[in-house]
Amino acid sequence: MTTPAPIETPRRIAWYWPCQIAGWTGVVLFNLSFGGLRQPTAAMVAVCLWGGCSGLLLSDGWHRLLRRRAAAAMPLPWPARAAGIMLLAVLQSTSMWLAFLLFQPFGAIQGYGWIPNAMLFWLGCFGAWTIFHAAVLSMRRARHAEAHALRLALQAKDVELRALQAQVNPHFFFNSLNSVRALIYEDADAAARMIDRLAELMRHALQAGHAHTVPLATELAAVEAYLAIEKIRFEQRLRCAIDVETGLAQTAIPPMALQTLVENAVKYGVEAGAAGSEIRIRAWQGDDTAWVEVANTGTLASSAGSTRVGIVNARKRLALVLGERATLDLNAEDGWVRATLCLPRAVPRETEAETAR
Repeated sequence: MTTPAPIETPRRIAWYWPCQIAGWTGVVLFNLSFGGLRQPTAAMVAVCLWGGCSGLLLSDGWHRLLRRRAAAAMPLPWPARAAGIMLLAVLQSTSMWLAFLLFQPFGAIQGYGWIPNAMLFWLGCFGAWTIFHAAVLSMRRARHAEAHALRLALQAKDVELRALQAQVNPHFFFNSLNSVRALIYEDADAAARMIDRLAELMRHALQAGHAHTVPLATELAAVEAYLAIEKIRFEQRLRCAIDVETGLAQTAIPPMALQTLVENAVKYGVEAGAAGSEIRIRAWQGDDTAWVEVANTGTLASSAGSTRVGIVNARKRLALVLGERATLDLNAEDGWVRATLCLPRAVPRETEAETAR
């Protein structure tokens, strides 16, 4: 069984620095329009740029601290974050006081009545920055959790699919060995030919075990080999006809799924009656689906005489590999038992993980 294509966690785009620069540029422009009025002076531009650069440096340090605590599985509680925001506002206000002291856009500093307003402004800036940062991290964690859940779901499906595949191959092999055993005492040459066919068929089963789907043409070739084996055993009691529309050769189907239906037709149609049975295999296409029908003369086997393991497994594997649109219907009408597969003509399961990204 091939290893399924991994589900990649959505690639992280490096938005941090573009957002940082854009945000603090907006703060610079706001302060410039507010403090510089209509014609900002060079000194006022220098002060605003100083404030933007210091705010960027302080917020980047704050970001690094939050990231280290999160990586250590010790995120800062919100009371501690509130204290950190207060400290950042104090440091930024101090930095701005130094800028006004150095560049003096309005002359010498007169008093400290501006400090409360500055503190409130920078508290708002760093508070908004922290809330935005927490929201982005929360969204990122949600995306990672969703991708992880999808990965686990696919892995669970793969485990179930392997278990079903392990049941199908022994089931088929057991039936084929019974056929060889029955023929050995009647015709040794025919038994030898049957063993050759069986080896060919087992080679197909082993190769198919490494893929979730095989082309319909490959599956039909295996079915023809199987029918050739059973034809040696049942001779005139087994009459078969295969009619497949052109354009269906590459239709994806779970390996041994069609084989299972033909085995059931032989077991409950040909083998069950002295007159044998006719088996008809047809395949045709709809708009976005392919239909495959295996029909045999007879009636549905009673539940007491059949475990229906093959049919149950075929239905489960169809759903796991091709999705819920893939179905298997079994019905009896007008002296015929018909098993009909509906196969969505879409990408096989090997590429399902890529389309989910």
